[in-house]
Amino acid sequence: MNSQFKKGALELIVLLIIKREDQYGYSLVQNVSRHMTIAEGTVYPLLRRLVKSGELTTYYQPSTEGPSRKYYRITEQGEQRLNLLLTEWQAFSGAVNQFIRESESDA
Repeated sequence: MNSQFKKGALELIVLLIIKREDQYGYSLVQNVSRHMTIAEGTVYPLLRRLVKSGELTTYYQPSTEGPSRKYYRITEQGEQRLNLLLTEWQAFSGAVNQFIRESESDA
């Protein structure tokens, strides 16, 4: 998959996953990796940015497999951002799909 496509959609994907269920960093990477290849190093800077801008909050939860894990939770501001990104994604993907349909009908 084109890395620019992934980079552009990653914020939307991360917010969608965390809205469904709070996540810690590694679990989030595993969730995304179910459908696309992604490097851990691309997710953590995005998580830090989303926390800093108020779309996510964090909390620590004890783990049976070692030290406490830092979990990420979506905020009300994050849900508003998610709704905006969804609207933008639907408009963008609709436009791209229209170009694809038009190019196929010309063939």
